[in-house]
Amino acid sequence: MASVPDQPASEPAPLTGAKLLLAAFSLALANFVVVLDTTIANVSVPHIAGGLAVSPTQGTWVITSYAVADAISVPLTGWLSSRFGSVRWFIISLCGFAVFSFLCGVSGTLGMLVTFRILQGLSGGPLMPLSQTLLLRIFPKNKAALGLGIWAMTTTSAPIVGPILGGLISDNWSWPWIFFINLPVVALCIFAVSRLIVPYETTVVKRRIDLGGLALLVLFVAAFQIMLDTGRENDWFGSPYIVVLAIVAVVGLAAFVIWELTTDDPIVDIRIFRHRGFTAGTLSISLAYGAFFASVVLMPLWLQQIVGYTATDSGYTVAWVGVFAVILSPFAARLIGKVDLRYTVCAAILWMAGVSLMRAGWTSSADYWTLSLPQLVQGIGMPFFFIGLTSIALSSVRPNETVSAAGLMSFTRTLSGAVGTALATTAWDNASRASRADLVPMLNNPGATISTLQQAGMSLEQARATLDRLVEVQASTLGMIQVFLIAGGAFVLSAILVWLAPRATNTTNVPTGH
Repeated sequence: MASVPDQPASEPAPLTGAKLLLAAFSLALANFVVVLDTTIANVSVPHIAGGLAVSPTQGTWVITSYAVADAISVPLTGWLSSRFGSVRWFIISLCGFAVFSFLCGVSGTLGMLVTFRILQGLSGGPLMPLSQTLLLRIFPKNKAALGLGIWAMTTTSAPIVGPILGGLISDNWSWPWIFFINLPVVALCIFAVSRLIVPYETTVVKRRIDLGGLALLVLFVAAFQIMLDTGRENDWFGSPYIVVLAIVAVVGLAAFVIWELTTDDPIVDIRIFRHRGFTAGTLSISLAYGAFFASVVLMPLWLQQIVGYTATDSGYTVAWVGVFAVILSPFAARLIGKVDLRYTVCAAILWMAGVSLMRAGWTSSADYWTLSLPQLVQGIGMPFFFIGLTSIALSSVRPNETVSAAGLMSFTRTLSGAVGTALATTAWDNASRASRADLVPMLNNPGATISTLQQAGMSLEQARATLDRLVEVQASTLGMIQVFLIAGGAFVLSAILVWLAPRATNTTNVPTGH
């Protein structure tokens, strides 16, 4: 391969004053809007499903399709930025994100929306690591921690704003505006980046395109994602269609691993998994994140379908999870290199397991603060969990492997979120059906209840529907409690996996907050 530098050998001077403030704001805002889109649709799923005439379960494809597409593009960021330049690819990604955000908003079918959400995720994925890289380039070396702090704050605050903003937009406007709102924000970012940050372009290296690796990556991830999204409605492995998808996913993954291990210039460097600390940290964070993200997706559905919350109220309930995450992130970052992070990470994950047990005590008649309190206290453990595990994993790799390692970790974590959502949705449905079957024989004189409802002015059909709804509410609540208990078990297993990693020692190449 040949290296072709597109800029002078000397690095441009860091920005200062108002220019630094505006440039840092635009980069942080770009990162914010991409992370925002991972949660803004969560509380809007029932509105989207109703608008497109599909089931709420199918509506969750809008979330998982974006998450997995985002995951695919993140490990490719290192290759893309070296091939085209960090600033150039950042602007290209911003433009793509804006275009596909608009197309998501004008989609008239679920197929169109999911397609454009995939393309939106592919465009947005590189913005997260690239915004971090460019922040470090524009800040003076002695203020690098400030740049990382800004990046970390936007990463942790966006999930708070997402559910609230999604609820307000869905209830007061219409669901397409959760995508249209990106357009003015991205336009501002493109203007500022193109005016201020172009001089900080990185060296372009003419690398061949690993088309085989890229094709296999897309093939196995796409087959796996479609299997997850359609498995429940097709009776999982009782369907030949799902079996074929599973075979394609497994064979595609095996072929991808073999290809990337044997090619000279892999598009994804999976050799990084040879480091025990990285492997253990990635397994732990993926398992815990899958349990966490599943609850983030399912809770708004349960609140709106069963408890009767609006999308706005649901957003305000779920969003409490980010309060302490923002407040404690700087403190969690300062612990790197000072304590054995395995202790703090293990404690944080067990804390999140305890929160799952708190949720297991919920009822369909629980008040707002009973539902919100577990969300609030869960945020205490999140920064120690995310930042600590990232540090453990990335401190185990060589400095020149950090970018690839961070991308791989993000890929497996995000893919685990999609897996967790699919499994939790299926578990909730199955547990709800089982609970309903157990509850119906236990009804105390349903005939008398129907008679009482008829005496209150209901017709026979209305009375039966009311009684059926009561049973459905209790069965769905019991099913959700079982999902919370399973999630608690996943957190405990994740806490155990942390101890497979050696103590983190080399923390100089760890991007704080990622």
